[in-house]
Amino acid sequence: MMNRDCKALTMILLLILFCGGSGQAQVSYDSFEAAGVYRMGADQAQINSRTTTIIADDRLTNKKGITLKNGVPAALDMEREEPDILFEFKAPVAGYYVMSTYAKTDEEGATLMEAATSKYESLFMKMEFDDQRATSRVIYVPWNRPRQTTGKFMLSGEAQVLKIWLPRGVRLDFVELKKYVAPAVPNEVEEYKPTVLPPKEHPRLWVNSQTLPLVKDRLESKEHSHIWKKVADEAKEPFEFEVDSTIEMSFDVELEKAAKLKAFYYLMEDDKMIGREAIDLMSSYLDVVSFGNILDITREMGRTIYTASLVYDWCYDLMTEDEKNEMVERLMRLSMDMECGWPPFKQSIVNGHGNEAQINRDLLAMSIAIYDEDPTPYQYTSYIILEQLVPMRAFEYQSPRHNQGVNYAAYRFAWEMHAAWLFYRMTGEPVFDNNIKGMGDYWHYMRRPDGQMLRDGDGFSAGKPGEFYYWNRPITMLMMYSYARDPVLKGEFQRQGGLPHNPVLYLLLNDPELMGNKSRESLPLTKDFGPVLGSMVARTGWDISMESDDVVAEVKGGGYHFGNHQHSDAGAIQVYYRGQQLGDLGIYKFYGTPYDYNFNKRSIAHSMMLAVDPDEKFLNTESNDGGTRLNQRFPRTPEEAMTDPWFDNGRVVSTAMGPQLKQPQFSYFKADLTAAYTSKMSDYTRSFCFLNLDRNDVPAAIILADDMTTSHENFQKYWQINTLNPPEIKEKQWRLYNQRNGKTGNTFVEMVKPGYNERKIEVFSGQEANSSFGYQYQVPSQVQPEVSGHRIMVTPSQPSKRDRFLTVLQMTADDTPPLPVTTLETPQSDVVILADRVVSISNHSDLIRDSFAIEIPGSGNFQILLADLKPGYWNVQSDSGEIKFNVQVKAGENTIYFLAPAGRYQVQPGRLYGVKLLGEE
Repeated sequence: MMNRDCKALTMILLLILFCGGSGQAQVSYDSFEAAGVYRMGADQAQINSRTTTIIADDRLTNKKGITLKNGVPAALDMEREEPDILFEFKAPVAGYYVMSTYAKTDEEGATLMEAATSKYESLFMKMEFDDQRATSRVIYVPWNRPRQTTGKFMLSGEAQVLKIWLPRGVRLDFVELKKYVAPAVPNEVEEYKPTVLPPKEHPRLWVNSQTLPLVKDRLESKEHSHIWKKVADEAKEPFEFEVDSTIEMSFDVELEKAAKLKAFYYLMEDDKMIGREAIDLMSSYLDVVSFGNILDITREMGRTIYTASLVYDWCYDLMTEDEKNEMVERLMRLSMDMECGWPPFKQSIVNGHGNEAQINRDLLAMSIAIYDEDPTPYQYTSYIILEQLVPMRAFEYQSPRHNQGVNYAAYRFAWEMHAAWLFYRMTGEPVFDNNIKGMGDYWHYMRRPDGQMLRDGDGFSAGKPGEFYYWNRPITMLMMYSYARDPVLKGEFQRQGGLPHNPVLYLLLNDPELMGNKSRESLPLTKDFGPVLGSMVARTGWDISMESDDVVAEVKGGGYHFGNHQHSDAGAIQVYYRGQQLGDLGIYKFYGTPYDYNFNKRSIAHSMMLAVDPDEKFLNTESNDGGTRLNQRFPRTPEEAMTDPWFDNGRVVSTAMGPQLKQPQFSYFKADLTAAYTSKMSDYTRSFCFLNLDRNDVPAAIILADDMTTSHENFQKYWQINTLNPPEIKEKQWRLYNQRNGKTGNTFVEMVKPGYNERKIEVFSGQEANSSFGYQYQVPSQVQPEVSGHRIMVTPSQPSKRDRFLTVLQMTADDTPPLPVTTLETPQSDVVILADRVVSISNHSDLIRDSFAIEIPGSGNFQILLADLKPGYWNVQSDSGEIKFNVQVKAGENTIYFLAPAGRYQVQPGRLYGVKLLGEE
């Protein structure tokens, strides 16, 4: 690297050599200030005629772009000293400015981006202001986002030069500079006085004066001693680090790990030499590290802030005042580049990237560590967590599942648990509602027998098709079981392999006296997830293995929609039996692509009801799939969720299971999903009854009832289920199937209403399955079977405002045929008789309020479920008079379950005089 004088001389020579553009790129103070932003394109550029050219392109705002000449290689590692482009400019005043670029790909770049599999295959440029350190920045990403924020840079207010080395494959439209304006601090935050404060002494992060001895004592336990020995040995190892301030240094995971281990070792052993190593290492690192602008780089940047905060807090008494001031200054400068900004009010902590580590761990840890030197960061971060996040989660976690789906939930919830733990260990008092301790149920119940998870939200981890793949997020399990003191969750953590890559966190939080329980048998087979994220998961067992013959089924519906990675899937069902039988087809790769918005996140990728209003338009989409509303907003307070109809995703009408709660014979769920759709929907309810048949050949059955009334009779309704293997369609029944370890699992689907002559059926397979009413979408490159699945769509033959769908699904083993199904109708209900089960479901969308009679043919005893009854007293009596009882139907359950022989039964509201209650001796 040349010294500064040589570089200045080189710049003069380069300006002589450069040609093209206006020749006078310097902008006056007045023009910069009047425009608010300064945009530099081809007309302002000085072009290196040896490497670069200007080409016409109607896609660009200036109709022309700057690109490398054919055959000229990129010089992104400074293979040539002269840049491809020069811009001369003068900022109106000294200060921080935000730089952004706008570029499009040419054919070469488009090919590269189509083949890209991650953000790390973005297209990078090299850039340099004056003779400052050169930096590498993203100019184009593997999805359609031509504008890229390059970063924040300190400009001098004097004449300056911006040099750019281009990658191959892009056409640069313009570079834009805009004065940086920090996020505004809300008025209520300016006056906020936290009631929860850091203690006066250090340490404060993860331990305080009361808990530090406890953590030290646990190091000698059987669970900890071997891990502690390894940590101690690594901490005492020297870490070589040479600083060259003239060369950009990317973040270094190993360096950060070494600094953390050394700081922790000092905290545990008071070894001042090791403590000094941690301080020196982190201080030197902060002086030279650069993060660039690759997507989500805030996560790596935040980790650096967090690690430095640990060193600052744990080694506080070893640092000089100058060292403290320098580290605080560097940490605050890094905070400016976080996605949430500084002050941290650019994003909401309730959802999105603001709900990740940025505030919950990184800035919170920083603000606690430096509280004595500057209390303002803690004032801001504590307000966001205590006054915004805590009350919102107390509301949401009434349903112990996460709105962002299995994968994003595991990631984001782990950061919330960091906040919960940091506050708890700092003060000894919890700040989150106790319902946060129940969130582990979400990951227990979503577990499929093949180790994977039922699909929910964006993305899933699946491994290779046909192989056992155990989904795991051990850090989330650690944070939960240690906080809730849950032995089953600890057993899950141990089953997932522990946390070898973060031993410090494990040593801080694990209680060796809490014994892990790897058995799930203590958990009931069915989980009702409550009113906020309405859903139910029912299963026949807890065997998680490739030999498992368990059935697992899920139904969703009711509650609220929280946007972002949550899908438009109110009412969707999934069934797993020896493989996925029916469910979702979407594949997640990049957020917001045409495929993502028009298919993956949309209702059409799920097994649920569609109703097509030809005039309906969905946000950010070109297609009209007839599904529920596409919502990418989220409520920020419980009050907003409950009062703004935009977030209304329907309501749970009934959930019931029994007769034993641990191993229920039936699991019933009903939701009114009218509000999940637009006003095209006048009334819609979906009822779901899962029957555990206690048989090896036919382990389970599902009765599904949909009652839908649209605002116009010409709005076509579609009953849809998606499957992975080609379905066998016959007149009366359809067969879905999957196979695992030489075993076949079948799902026989018998649609009772509408009848065969009253419906039309279509099957979309392979590439066609990834379409939406004429719009075809390209699936991201994946090996999973969802890429080329099958969609079965049933629609009534005749237009009508109201249609009713009644379907029976049976899961059978290998060559086992389905059991005979008998269906009856009463004035109030549809009745399904299957084996020794009788299920009565309202034949309309409302609860049943009037009397009716059921006649059960044949002989023998039956398990009888009467669903959808209004709350209050009812009575049941047989025509023979042998059976007669009163029963109080509970609101929100709306069911009666009893055992009785074949015969005719009267079901009436009210109580019979002198008759005992059901179950009363």
